Amino acid sequence: MAFTFTKTNESVAGDIRVTMGTFSNTGGSAGGDIYTGLQKVDGMVLTYQGSAVVATFPVINETFPVADPVTIVTAADSAGYWLAYGH
Repeated sequence: MAFTFTKTNESVAGDIRVTMGTFSNTGGSAGGDIYTGLQKVDGMVLTYQGSAVVATFPVINETFPVADPVTIVTAADSAGYWLAYGH
């Protein structure tokens, strides 16, 4: 079981930092920790990638604001995108 993530971009919008990337599950994995690079994460958006209809949504298993990492729960063997914002 393996959960992986990649941070693909980082930018600043006013006084808020925004980071984004991808996540992927293999071998039956159903989520894991995403290290956003932010000291305090105020919010996060998740979406699956692909063209197939999915029965579930990826969810965040945290209460915001939170310090890194952010734990997410997904369908097994799925992939998607994440965007986090904070400081």
